[in-house]
Amino acid sequence: MVYIATMLTLLLVEDNQEVATFIQEYLGRGGYNVLRASTGSRAHDLFAQTQPDLIILDLDLPDVRGETLCEEFKQMNPEIPIIMLTGASQTSDVVRGLNIGADDYITKPFEGKELTARIKARLRERGLSNKILRVEDLTLNTETMEVFRGERQISLTPQEFRLLEYLMLNPNRVLTRDMILSRVWQTAPDIETRVVDVYVGYLRKKIDQGEKLKLITSVRGFGYTIKTSKTVKVKNNPEKNN
Repeated sequence: MVYIATMLTLLLVEDNQEVATFIQEYLGRGGYNVLRASTGSRAHDLFAQTQPDLIILDLDLPDVRGETLCEEFKQMNPEIPIIMLTGASQTSDVVRGLNIGADDYITKPFEGKELTARIKARLRERGLSNKILRVEDLTLNTETMEVFRGERQISLTPQEFRLLEYLMLNPNRVLTRDMILSRVWQTAPDIETRVVDVYVGYLRKKIDQGEKLKLITSVRGFGYTIKTSKTVKVKNNPEKNN
């Protein structure tokens, strides 16, 4: 069986359609899921619906200042990496953006390789480029697509794997059904939210059944979370280093 890991989702906020298309297509070929917004209001909607892993933010938008949007996103999620797109004459805007929490900037025009390198650097800082995720005694390897609960290997379908990965990337954080649908069922917008409940049920049987410590928890009226007292993410398989 072939397992498909969840693509990292990037939110691109850029009103220049030519630039936005180039970025979306280039990063798409690199394996990223890129969502586009040309206005601040649309960016807010996509942010709430998908909770992206990183934001690429143009400072010159038609309905809101980029710095304002940057500050709002950081207030909603202080850990979200934000890379600003700027013009050569926007030095003062860059300084303000960095002062209110932006993580990096790139000046137009730029090459796709440069933007990709900056994205990877910011994701590494947040721990999202790691191959192995650990939550308590649960381990998920995004390279080999293997999942273990302690010494017990767990067989998952591709959709179950994607769902578990999303939960493990967000430990102790409540993920709504809509958020899970947007991330895990990206190409099937007509699927109903009850499918999330069904697949969480599948995961619980495979992950938690027979275990003293239950990891996957429902938050009534909101959604689901994977609870842990500690989370460890490592870059390489430790067994390969012995």
